Amino acid sequence: MTNLRHEFQRHAEKKPEKSLPPFSLRLTYEERVKLFAAAKGKPLGAYIRERLLGDDAEPRKRSGNNPIKDHEALGRVLGALGQSRLSSNLNQLAKAVNTGSLPVTPETEADLKQACREISALRADLLRALGKVPEDGP
Repeated sequence: MTNLRHEFQRHAEKKPEKSLPPFSLRLTYEERVKLFAAAKGKPLGAYIRERLLGDDAEPRKRSGNNPIKDHEALGRVLGALGQSRLSSNLNQLAKAVNTGSLPVTPETEADLKQACREISALRADLLRALGKVPEDGP
């Protein structure tokens, strides 16, 4: 046992060149329930690290998996996309253009301009939801 402890200490003093694999801990059902209750909603891993290392615990690096800055803007976009037939209508327009059967009337032109405005508004809302500043379009 003493040799093992000295071996670990020798390796622990070195900074690893690559990250170490995760450490597993097996718990009984009862132990896990106790920990879960004590954590009070905090992620179990974070709670265990905090209890074991106290003030010595280094803050975990975040990978930035949640780029959404404005959930309300994202909700508006998703709601508008859900109510629209945008993809179907764009597909029909592309087919009509490719076959040369799109009649260019003042009504068609007005509809296309309205569609462009709506798509531009969706784009701006998406950019805001992602924390980007939309450029002023034409």
